[in-house]
Amino acid sequence: MRIVLRFFGVLFSAGFVAFLVGAAALAVGYLHFSSDLPDHAQLAQYEPAVMSRVHAADGTLVAEYANERRLYLPIGTIPRQLINAFLSAEDKNFYTHLGIDPEGIARAVVTNLSTGTTQGASTITQQVAKNFLLSSEQTYERKIREALIALRMEAAFTKDQILELYLNEIFLGTIVPGRNLHGVAAAALDYFDKSVHELTLAESAYLAALPKAPNNYHPFRQRDAAIGRRNWVIDRMLDNGFVTQAEADAAKAEPLEVTTRRISPNLLGAGYFVEEARRQIASRYGDEALYEGGLSIRTTLDPQMQAMARKALIDGLVRYDEERGGWRGPVETLDLAAAADWGVALAGVRPLADVQPWELAVVLEIGDGRATVGLRPEVDIAGAVDPARTTGTLNAEGARWTGQSVDGALDVGDVVYVERQGAGDYRLRQVPQVSGAIVAMDPHTGRVKAMVGGFSYDQSEFNRATQALRQPGSSFKPFVYAAALDNGYTPSSIVLDEPITIQAAGAEVWSPTNYDGRPAGPRTLRYGIERSKNLMTVRLAQDVGMPLVVEYARRFGVVDDMLPVLSMSLGAGETTVLRMVTGYSMFVNGGKRIRPTLIDRIQDRQGETIFRHDTRDCVGCEAQGWQGQDEPQLVDDREQVLDPLTAYQITSMLEGVVERGTATSLRRVGKPLAGKTGTTNEAKDVWFVGFSPDLAVGVYIGFDQPRPLGRGVTGGGYAAPIFGDFMEMALADEPATPFRVPPGIKLIPVNAGSGLRAGAGEGNVILEAFKPGTAPPDNYAIVGYGPDGGDGTLVPPDALQAIGGGTGGLY
Repeated sequence: MRIVLRFFGVLFSAGFVAFLVGAAALAVGYLHFSSDLPDHAQLAQYEPAVMSRVHAADGTLVAEYANERRLYLPIGTIPRQLINAFLSAEDKNFYTHLGIDPEGIARAVVTNLSTGTTQGASTITQQVAKNFLLSSEQTYERKIREALIALRMEAAFTKDQILELYLNEIFLGTIVPGRNLHGVAAAALDYFDKSVHELTLAESAYLAALPKAPNNYHPFRQRDAAIGRRNWVIDRMLDNGFVTQAEADAAKAEPLEVTTRRISPNLLGAGYFVEEARRQIASRYGDEALYEGGLSIRTTLDPQMQAMARKALIDGLVRYDEERGGWRGPVETLDLAAAADWGVALAGVRPLADVQPWELAVVLEIGDGRATVGLRPEVDIAGAVDPARTTGTLNAEGARWTGQSVDGALDVGDVVYVERQGAGDYRLRQVPQVSGAIVAMDPHTGRVKAMVGGFSYDQSEFNRATQALRQPGSSFKPFVYAAALDNGYTPSSIVLDEPITIQAAGAEVWSPTNYDGRPAGPRTLRYGIERSKNLMTVRLAQDVGMPLVVEYARRFGVVDDMLPVLSMSLGAGETTVLRMVTGYSMFVNGGKRIRPTLIDRIQDRQGETIFRHDTRDCVGCEAQGWQGQDEPQLVDDREQVLDPLTAYQITSMLEGVVERGTATSLRRVGKPLAGKTGTTNEAKDVWFVGFSPDLAVGVYIGFDQPRPLGRGVTGGGYAAPIFGDFMEMALADEPATPFRVPPGIKLIPVNAGSGLRAGAGEGNVILEAFKPGTAPPDNYAIVGYGPDGGDGTLVPPDALQAIGGGTGGLY
């Protein structure tokens, strides 16, 4: 008996020691494997990367930015049918296990031993846990760490929270190259162009079939395998009681139809606008916040106005190119004799994605003064070419602009752009070499409603509206005249428009000339700006002083550090279209400083506003209800850049440019408009910048490598028509609202030519704007006219007192 007891004692001791050793080993192993694992606090703060979305002002989605395409949905917003599909496919015991599933492990072991295949047993919790690990290598150590993290997650999160993370972060393949889909919301949109609430049972089952190996179940490349895996998921849902037999049979009978979603700024012709907004956001918050932070960005983009701006600019660039550029040949040439199918061969030529309604076509036959062309067939996301073929006719009229006959301009096999003109008839097109930009802005807020930075964003991402520094030419002159009007001049002040020679110390002699080469003599300021007189502008700048002109250029944000030399008064400094439009906006808005913006508001992933362009205080907006108080008031604390009376005088003078000056072609719009043409030396750049009472617009045309646009090219001839085309569309439904006259301005009838106060019944009369204490002259004296007669120069008597003597004088 004693021997037996001793034996059991030894056995117990050995077992106890073994237990202690095993426990110690487990403890050491636990400490080893868990030493660098995230703690509960880190787990609770985990947020997967979410894509940022960019919306137009009307809410239209125009762009998405993401390293991982993911839209985060709370678990309560995910349909139960979709949840059941994933539970059936991945982890039917999810709501009962503690993070690892012994039943699943045993089932996997049996399957692996009996079939020789490899079946995993990772729970949904373990799959989420993988995202906390730095490595995805298939080792026992990693699996142990994964299991430990899963156990910690079960302690840190509820089951619904874990499932929410899983359904939002799981990788679900790539249907469009470069767009890696994470989470059910993004996958539903890219595979089926639906929200998760619109998915059918078959579509939900297909998404649930993807986590194991998305590439193995690609809907195009592995279609049979994809349908088989989808049907397997449906059968599991039936086994688990989530669907009825009839529902399962109907779902399995459905074809697998994929409808990819197309989200691209090019669809709205907004590539330049959205890219500029992206650069600004990345500069402010960094790429990580933009591509992973789930920002919701509401831009100022007006999609309808953007389409109008794009059409106006493209039509203008093509108009110039067809008049002066000449035909430069086809995009490329195909060997149709070696091609079994011209449609397949043409499908291999990639067209610009944003030049619709232009289409690529190949010349099939030429004869009788016309050509038969074949249109490029559609190519789906999988690269399959649509078997349908469309042909049309390009006749002599469609190629007349080339200056050649159809058979002289084209050969069989030439790939060209064409545009449909009617039933089966097409017009020859070519991508212009000249480029340009147009910007449309709300002058009261600085909100950019439309921006087109070139002919095609797909061809060139260089944004000529914001990145191209160009000389604005005469479109800069209003800032010189504003400086003068702010410092003693009136619109009726007389300045001599005669040759002048400037000799600065150590510099060459400079003798500017007018565009037409003819001096105009003594003229009013209004005449000088309406007819864009260079000689008068230089004298005016000399009188007010270039340091003051430099300050006004800086104050309006047109040129930051302009050299104080007289040539700058004629627009020799460099600026951008966006800056010029912003500066002109301050004329029409009463001289208030505005900050140009493409972004109204940015919200983070929690919906908190982190940026708002409009920073004005709203007094009374916090009231919970109306209790007899005054209505809320916005406090306008913007800086007054220019005297509002001066701002109106400039606006009125720029309106004269349209009524009587260098942009009379714009009278066709039939609405009150104001603006200024600009043409640089050798016509390397041409401009028109102007506005209606509530819309400011700037247009620029020039080559990316500046060179002359050609003899006779002016801002009035090429840029102003683009402005007019846009304004005709943009203001079509707007009333003919006159420009607002600020309190204090006196509108006095004057002779438009002389600036003298108009008499009763006199012709050629306009209402001129004068500030308090100023008025037009009543008569002229004749300078140089004496008893002996002789030629004289007409000037107001009060100007005689200031000849050569300062502001307001005659030079």
